[in-house]
Amino acid sequence: MSTVAEPQPITRTPPPAQPTPVRLLPDPYDYHGERLFEVIKGVRVEKSMGLIENLVAANLYSRFAPFCLANNLGWGVFETMFGFPESGNDRKPDVAFVSFARWPQARPIPRVNAWPVVPELAVEVISPTDKAFDVLDKLAEYFAAGVQQVWHVYSHVEQVFVFRSPTQVRVLTRADELTGDPIIPGFRMPLAELFPVTAPTP
Repeated sequence: MSTVAEPQPITRTPPPAQPTPVRLLPDPYDYHGERLFEVIKGVRVEKSMGLIENLVAANLYSRFAPFCLANNLGWGVFETMFGFPESGNDRKPDVAFVSFARWPQARPIPRVNAWPVVPELAVEVISPTDKAFDVLDKLAEYFAAGVQQVWHVYSHVEQVFVFRSPTQVRVLTRADELTGDPIIPGFRMPLAELFPVTAPTP
């Protein structure tokens, strides 16, 4: 007489327990290839910049950076982070100028995220998405840190606001000439050459 084997229960070995992921605070400088950001109160804040604004900033930089070096005046830099110890923020103007008086040409430049020097000139090409209170806060911070001039460039209306203090400003239009005096003596650039020809807004 044959016997039928009873089915044996299937036992499954539970998978090994997975460690609970630990969420660390992000490193504000771990930007994964993204260039346009600043560090405000320890937090990375992205900067948005449109095509026209980027071209205007690059155009200005390409004109005055070689002039500064050729005349032994200082460094003209593009999208460079600066560390401001007073506020604890790291700011990245679109274009900036650091004289050889503040950072001598022969002085080694450290391999750090933020250059520990305050530029004499900071240029911000204002994007349509920039908020007015952020723009004014940064303006005040620049002067508090020791920046001597701030240029706000508005490409959509082809104007440049030249600030010598938070309350002293001169407005230039396309018919005017942008000058670097007294910070970059001798530098001249007609605003008609700064702004590219653009298609009309649809």
